[in-house]
Amino acid sequence: MAKRIDISDLDAYYGNFLAVEDVNLAIEPRQVTAFIGPSGCGKSTLLRTLNRMHEVIPGAYVDGKVAFDGEDIYAEDVDPVNVRRLIGMVFQRPNPFPTMSIAGNVVAGLKLDRGRKVKKSEFDDIVERSLRGANLWDEVKDRLDRPGAGLSGGQQQRLCIARAIAVQPQVLLMDEPCSALDPISTLAIEDLVRELREDYTIVIVTHNMQQAARISDTTAFFNLAAVGEPGKLIEAGPTQQMFSNPANKATEDYVTGRFG
Repeated sequence: MAKRIDISDLDAYYGNFLAVEDVNLAIEPRQVTAFIGPSGCGKSTLLRTLNRMHEVIPGAYVDGKVAFDGEDIYAEDVDPVNVRRLIGMVFQRPNPFPTMSIAGNVVAGLKLDRGRKVKKSEFDDIVERSLRGANLWDEVKDRLDRPGAGLSGGQQQRLCIARAIAVQPQVLLMDEPCSALDPISTLAIEDLVRELREDYTIVIVTHNMQQAARISDTTAFFNLAAVGEPGKLIEAGPTQQMFSNPANKATEDYVTGRFG
């Protein structure tokens, strides 16, 4: 079941450098929330704080709170590995495991999850269900034993989405998932995102204003005062409102292409 995320007074650091400052934002379940803003304003950094991927970088840490269904994911007794299973991530460039088959890529996360016992007889069903969920099954069902890296770029990205949903997360984080794809593949991913929001809470970082307008329910605009300053959340709201009647002048300038 999709869950809500509440971000409260969040600061994200790289060592002594404050990258994102004082973010307060509610991410609603079964919606697509888009993070937009110019390069360097902290969109991807904030995204990685939502499943504790940020702290994987040496010296990186956060102050503040990220509550997932009411529970602070940064509490001392919370296992970050479990957080990342519940809050999956799809990266900017397709990254299938090159030595694994298509089917092997799909179930890779399940095999790494030592706390979860999956019978070998269940793997075939999981592979099919996940590939169908990623709208990829019909294209690859006759070559599941072939390398995942042999697929086209758009297919590889959908394979990565299938891998993410195979572990049955409740949230999907997507960091510019279409930036390396051609227009046809981009539209396929956008169609898939619309379908997936029926079952998942989705947060997507995008530089593409048209993409944010097409697929998101809520848009959050981030900006920074100057290079070297921390990124800040300027405003957030329903996507239609953010693009037609934003409250902040900087938001209006950005979505209309006057800067960024």
